[in-house]
Amino acid sequence: MMTEATVQQTASKPDLNAPLAVEVNDLTVAYRSKPVLWDVDLNVPTGVLMAILGPNGAGKTTLLKSLLGLIPPAAGKVQILGQPYAKVQKRVGYVPQRGSVDWDFPTTVLDVVTMGVYGKIGWFKRPGKADRTAAMGALARVGMENFATRQISQLSGGQQQRVFLARALLQDADIYFMDEPFQGVDATTERAIIAILQEIKDAGKTVIVVHHDLQTVEEYFDWALLLNVRAIASGPVGEVFTGELLRQSYGGKISFIEDMQRYRLGEDAAALQSSARDLPPWESWGGGEG
Repeated sequence: MMTEATVQQTASKPDLNAPLAVEVNDLTVAYRSKPVLWDVDLNVPTGVLMAILGPNGAGKTTLLKSLLGLIPPAAGKVQILGQPYAKVQKRVGYVPQRGSVDWDFPTTVLDVVTMGVYGKIGWFKRPGKADRTAAMGALARVGMENFATRQISQLSGGQQQRVFLARALLQDADIYFMDEPFQGVDATTERAIIAILQEIKDAGKTVIVVHHDLQTVEEYFDWALLLNVRAIASGPVGEVFTGELLRQSYGGKISFIEDMQRYRLGEDAAALQSSARDLPPWESWGGGEG
């Protein structure tokens, strides 16, 4: 079961000599001839916990779906773990936005999690006892083993998100893609989820997360992509998460970040608190589709 230990980035660094987890070249995606992503290049090393950041409409969810082959590109090339996605999909875990799922479908928590094995056993083979035991283990890891027989429609938003995470864990993937996993969850669930994601990263696997809360980026992630239709910058958080690059991505809504950087240098703490109170609603920072 997960604990509420303090979330803290480890000192481990990605192996830059290992094959890339994600390689994107000249990716363009358009809806009705309008570009949603334009000429995106991206290299993600193996073993990082990466945030995809950008304002609303920047193309964050579209990028994630394009990497997974769910949206066809107008141009460009994507490789996952050195190959086209279709050849490595069994090594990939995906957690979609909670709002994109029909939670009224009549099925139990255990059944939802057990679906994580179908990628390995095939859709026409029934999961066996060992598969269900493994599914219960995944539920225990996210603190949901006592809800195994409950209908998914009876769960809270945070509980539903934990169930989706358990299903992804059961896949035992090498790379995980997660679209807004913290959206609509309470603080306890958020800390529990990020602790699991950092455990996955520490095991040498790669986790890529669409994220909206700039205040937690440096605490949660070690790699980041700033996106606003184009890729503004990507790399280690310490190099990418700067006032200038955030200004290019978000426009003028970055005073909090600049005040936070001044605070680290020993300047006025009141400025940090004031800016945090004045932050715009999260939707305007990049919540929701895109």
